[in-house]
Amino acid sequence: MFNKQPEEVIPILRLGFRPLFLAAAGFSIVALITWAGVLAQSWSFEPYGGSYWWHAHEMLFGFVSTVVAGFLLTAVQSWTGVAGVKGTRLLFLVLLWLSARILIFFNVGIASWLIAMVDLAFLPTAAFFLALSIVKVRQYRNLFFVPILVLMSLSNAYMHYGIYSDDSEWLAIGSRAMVILVAALMCVLGGRVFPMFTANGTKTKKVMPWAWLERLSLFLMAVLVMIFIFMIPLPRQVIAAVFLIAALAHLLRWARWRFWVTFNTPLVWSLHLAYFCIPLGLALFAFHFMGYLPTFSLPMHVITVGGMGGMILSMMSRVSLGHTGRLIQASRSDTAAFVFIFLALIFRVFGAQWAAYSTESLLMAAALWCLAYGLFLIKYLPMLIRPRL
Repeated sequence: MFNKQPEEVIPILRLGFRPLFLAAAGFSIVALITWAGVLAQSWSFEPYGGSYWWHAHEMLFGFVSTVVAGFLLTAVQSWTGVAGVKGTRLLFLVLLWLSARILIFFNVGIASWLIAMVDLAFLPTAAFFLALSIVKVRQYRNLFFVPILVLMSLSNAYMHYGIYSDDSEWLAIGSRAMVILVAALMCVLGGRVFPMFTANGTKTKKVMPWAWLERLSLFLMAVLVMIFIFMIPLPRQVIAAVFLIAALAHLLRWARWRFWVTFNTPLVWSLHLAYFCIPLGLALFAFHFMGYLPTFSLPMHVITVGGMGGMILSMMSRVSLGHTGRLIQASRSDTAAFVFIFLALIFRVFGAQWAAYSTESLLMAAALWCLAYGLFLIKYLPMLIRPRL
């Protein structure tokens, strides 16, 4: 029954994924073109917080959190059978997101506390709409996602506090916390749906979970979230050990899902490849805390570019196809987009390590990302502004 929509609600405002996926994909292209221009010294850019703060913050909270909100506000309709947020309320959420992006980008002299309040309002508002549907049918097990959005808001607040206090360390604290938190969310969602997607997409038997491995892998991610969100002071060796054990647990989890049977199914192998970036990034975090990597940049970008960028692109494609009444099957442009995003990972993470070509590699990574998400917009924009088939 909830697929029937009132005539007065225009198609793009009929469910959260429609405007929020388009907004996130388009904004990521604008953000990376802008950042590439800064790296190439092609223009001067002085946004709220400075260009470096802006790049880290906006890719996490202008892009990633927007997709998370769009996905959850769409999925909750399937979970509960209650019509998701739409119409005027959805338009309000989108305009709230857009207002924050404009205020941060142009930095026209408005008080920093007001900019922070507008930006910080987005995720709690999305959490409120999410909770309404869940509580209405008393499906309390899915309320788990509401505190996740609240903790994302706390990470965002850390980054804004860095501007207020003029202490750049809060930028690092907030961005690391958000990356670990989103990685944990990806692990939860991956365990729920990847074995099913693999079985359905490849016509093979579904891999049943090992209960002890599921509990261990998710418990370790929860521990890492608590360490970074609440800044728990632990010896570096202990943090390294948690990261390393978590990496091994998630690597085993990933291997059990049989990546090798997905090679002919782009909408599935893209998810597996993105998930592999999580144990790889966790292992690199462990090496950092062991003293082998001087900065967080390498593990952060493995998880953000490969893990988040790859999984978001694949899941947005799958959700858009399914919820517009189309066959869930990748086209050539989808496959090309998935290839481009993982090439972006290679250039950003590995190419940037070659000192002589670091800037060129960063620019190539940005260009490949823009190609990937540009292909998404070209294909899915017409679908998402029109009614479901």
